[in-house]
Amino acid sequence: MTDHDEHREGLEHDLPIMQAKGMVGGLAVLPRARRSLLGLMGGVGVLALVGCASDDSSSSASTGAPSGQPPAGGGGQLSADQTGVADGDIPEETGGPYPADGSNGVDVLSQSGIVRSDIRSSFGRASGTAEGVPLTIRLKVYDHDGDQATPYEGAAVYLWHCDREGRYSLYSDGVTEENYLRGVQEVASDGTLEFTSVFPACYAGRWPHLHFEVYGSLADATSAGTKLRTSQIAFPEEVCRHVYDTAEGYDASSANLAGVSLDSDGVFGDGHSLQMAKLTGSVQDGYTLALTVPV
Repeated sequence: MTDHDEHREGLEHDLPIMQAKGMVGGLAVLPRARRSLLGLMGGVGVLALVGCASDDSSSSASTGAPSGQPPAGGGGQLSADQTGVADGDIPEETGGPYPADGSNGVDVLSQSGIVRSDIRSSFGRASGTAEGVPLTIRLKVYDHDGDQATPYEGAAVYLWHCDREGRYSLYSDGVTEENYLRGVQEVASDGTLEFTSVFPACYAGRWPHLHFEVYGSLADATSAGTKLRTSQIAFPEEVCRHVYDTAEGYDASSANLAGVSLDSDGVFGDGHSLQMAKLTGSVQDGYTLALTVPV
């Protein structure tokens, strides 16, 4: 399996994170003229998700429906209380070394077939399918401005992650010819989008996670245009331990999870409550992941 230590090492990956969190100057201004100062600084202010507890809470693994969701039928502006977001945006994070967004030589975004909801199988000339515990990924994307949050209709999200063996398609040994577990979805009028995938592995040195990029439009996403935000989604520990201990194919994940913590993780170690997903379900029936994404 490919060595993933570079997820956590090097100024090249660390500098964008430091910029986005206000540790150094020179952060490029994001599009959208009406974005607030806190939004421009990548979430320096406090952002809370209704129903999300503090970093050390176990409520993220709750089996109940996610709280803090907007009223059905979304549409115009909603207050921060209605959407479950307060002042600030989801933190900017490194995309890691395997984005395939054209930033490091591999570009899957311009390929026909990348816009899809079910990302378990490869597309185009590739034919492989990622195996694992089924995972439905449900995100709610909002354009956040002060005390208002508008469903970000027409924006697009590119999401990718490793397979149950800890490999990234297009990069890792054995799957360089595959492009599974990568896909783009457009944000609906109520801010929602959904992917069908599999539960990712825990590989050495990193907490279980998903990567994603938010673009202002589907056209921007499929041309690898200007990103509004790059971030990552963390998984609750209790669910991960259960999956890795009981599900077939996750042979190395239990030991890898025992060797890392949220506090020691190179991405989530400085705070993760805004990126901690809620997971409901079971190994037998699959899991559903939910997270609110204000940008």
